[in-house]
Amino acid sequence: QVQLVESGGGLVQAGGSLRLSCAASRSIASINQMGWYRQVPGKERELVASVTNGGRTNVADSVKGRFTISRDNAKNTVYLQMNSLKPEDTAVYYCNAYYRLTEYWGQGTQVTVSS
Repeated sequence: QVQLVESGGGLVQAGGSLRLSCAASRSIASINQMGWYRQVPGKERELVASVTNGGRTNVADSVKGRFTISRDNAKNTVYLQMNSLKPEDTAVYYCNAYYRLTEYWGQGTQVTVSS
């Protein structure tokens, strides 16, 4: 099993930055893929960015050039650096891990971007 704990959300003005952290309960080097998703009420959860244990990243077009995903294996933590935030980035952000054919989710952290 994998437990995920997100932190770093909050309220920020448009153009600002936030860094989300996702701490895993086990070595992330053993986790096939980790990522960040986001969801707003009434819409499906969407992928923001992901990173494999080989270091390959995938970033949604809507955030490309503004958001960066990274991992620190020593700290068992994955980060999402969010720059040039826009009001449309407002959502609950969830950490995701894919490990041994099972998906795990964190509890989510709210990001609100004011105009």
